Amino acid sequence: MPLNISDNLPAYAVLSRENIFCMSDARAQHQDIRPLKILLLNLMPKKIETEIHILRMLSNSPLQVHVDLMRIDDRPSKHTPIEHMERFYKGFDEIRDNKYDGMIITGAPLGQVPFENVLFWPQMTEIMDWTLTHVTSTMFLCWAVQAAMFHLYGIEKHLLPKKISGVYPHRLVKPLSPIVRGFDDIFTAPHSRYAEVRAEDIARVPELEIVADSPIAGPYIVARKDGRQLFVTGHSEYEPQCLKDEYERDLAAGISPEIPENYFPDNDPAKAPIVTWKSHGNLLFSNWLNYYVYQLTPFDASQIGERLDEVHMELA
Repeated sequence: MPLNISDNLPAYAVLSRENIFCMSDARAQHQDIRPLKILLLNLMPKKIETEIHILRMLSNSPLQVHVDLMRIDDRPSKHTPIEHMERFYKGFDEIRDNKYDGMIITGAPLGQVPFENVLFWPQMTEIMDWTLTHVTSTMFLCWAVQAAMFHLYGIEKHLLPKKISGVYPHRLVKPLSPIVRGFDDIFTAPHSRYAEVRAEDIARVPELEIVADSPIAGPYIVARKDGRQLFVTGHSEYEPQCLKDEYERDLAAGISPEIPENYFPDNDPAKAPIVTWKSHGNLLFSNWLNYYVYQLTPFDASQIGERLDEVHMELA
């Protein structure tokens, strides 16, 4: 089944060229089916790029998925045209009374900034609290993992001695978890961050379990045991050039970054990177949509937040 997005969204044309079935709002209204409603809070600077990455991942499912885009505040985006933001993005006040089957909160380039110094931290905490009563399952990515772990569970983030950047092998810690159904015992995923949440801190929270980790990158997939929250510390949604673009951006800024590990053939930035993480990235998002969203959410969307505890008790 298709993604239900505006046919004016730039991602619509990009995904259609890739033979990904996108359905316009007008056509979707004629189908007698309740699509999954997904909310994407996009905190990344290059919002159109991130939209395409995430929507591409959500497309690999037999379910019809309707996606709303949300911004954290009204400040102008330096890397996204204001016309795009005004046309396609909603503020929190516009959606706070809505219920969503799933929500994705992206990362942000804020790993080195204390949470209390993040300009939108009050809005961020309000939204994270709101998800507990208005969203069936929320997926947090990269920096959003650090923010949610700190706000919801009191787990501190720790700055790394140097930025972790590259593609790393991971192992399954909980191979029977639905979120990694179909995964190989060893799989790869990209990481790009300055901070981490530590396994020993996560282990002290009984509601959470580490599903997959890396000896180098640390915890990668962490799940709340009832499926209501999923924490992904890396970037399975990244396209082939993303780490290269970040590396070249840091070079231009005079940061003297290290070459991303396990990314360029022969560790040579002049060579095109080889993608080794795409299949597991697609599987991660499709498993989330199936097991943590579709199979847990009430058919009557108005009951999201009212029946969730009962539903999860039945599944336990």
